[in-house]
Amino acid sequence: MAEELLVQKSLWTRLKEYTAEVRMEMKRVTWPSKQEVYSTTVLVVLTTFFFAALFWIYDQIFFHLIGKILDWGKSLH
Repeated sequence: MAEELLVQKSLWTRLKEYTAEVRMEMKRVTWPSKQEVYSTTVLVVLTTFFFAALFWIYDQIFFHLIGKILDWGKSLH
C-alpha cells in the first residue's frame, strides 16, 4: 500500500480521474430553478441600491458635519 502511494501517476491518468470525479459530482448538484435565480437576483439588486442610498446619506451627513467643524476651527483664529 505504501509503495502504491509513492508511485507517481502520469499527468494524463490524473487528468482523466479528475474529469471523471468532476462529472460524478456535477450529477449530484441541485441547480436552482429559473424563478429562484430571478428572485435572488432581484433581492441582490434591491439590497445594493438600498445600501448605496444609505451610504450616500451617511456621506452627506459627515461631509456637512466635518465642514461645520472646520468652519468652527477657522473662526477660532
